[in-house]
Amino acid sequence: MGLLDGKRLLLTGVLTDTSLAFGAAKLAQEEGAEIILTGAGRGLRLTQRTARKLPTEPEVLELDVTNPDHTDSVRAAIEAKWGTIDGALHSIGFAPEICLGDDFMAATWDDVSTAMQISTYSYKTIADIVVPLMPSGGSIVGLDFDATVAWPTYNWMGVAKAALESANRYLARQHGPAGIRFNLVAAGPIRTMAAKSIPGIDEFQEVWESKAPLGWDVNDSTAVAKAVIALLSDWFPLTTGSMVHVDGGYHAIGA
Repeated sequence: MGLLDGKRLLLTGVLTDTSLAFGAAKLAQEEGAEIILTGAGRGLRLTQRTARKLPTEPEVLELDVTNPDHTDSVRAAIEAKWGTIDGALHSIGFAPEICLGDDFMAATWDDVSTAMQISTYSYKTIADIVVPLMPSGGSIVGLDFDATVAWPTYNWMGVAKAALESANRYLARQHGPAGIRFNLVAAGPIRTMAAKSIPGIDEFQEVWESKAPLGWDVNDSTAVAKAVIALLSDWFPLTTGSMVHVDGGYHAIGA
């Protein structure tokens, strides 16, 4: 018997088989869930190809979170296929290159607003899609990189993640009475396509491997996937508005 037997889930952010969302999608299927993936723009074909590497090839829907029409079309497609849904994974983030690096002051509002819309407001967009299809409650999980401190080079993406953490709490407050939970998994650095766009990411990885009390393998996202699946399951029925660290304990170490 799987942890997610009978669950129906919407999963975003599967680009390659190194994506954090891919590990979650694979484990979700192994634990008994039916899943739908989403992709956007030029990445849609990449998601479709990567979907074939899963135990069972899922349907892939187009979802550009900056296009309101896609919100309606994805919701309609899920409703037509399943009627209701049990959970969703938000694994969406992007910032223009100038938002990252050594100069926090370089980005314009146009740059920052793009990062905020795609990396933060999209969490609310996922809620817009699935909450109406959760009459009996459900679970929405977002992937995060702990933004309670200022990281080197992360700059405006860090600000966007801090806003994501705040949005998580407000969404939990809004939808808790309907039995819908919102939680984040704050992962340590993993070698993914997204991570490669962060200047100095190799330094993050080296420090993590040496200082995380439980150790850290930048090539292994298994623990992250397990946390996501646990939060999407029925095993955390009274946990919401929370951020679960899956980082080898690095967040708890001062020096």
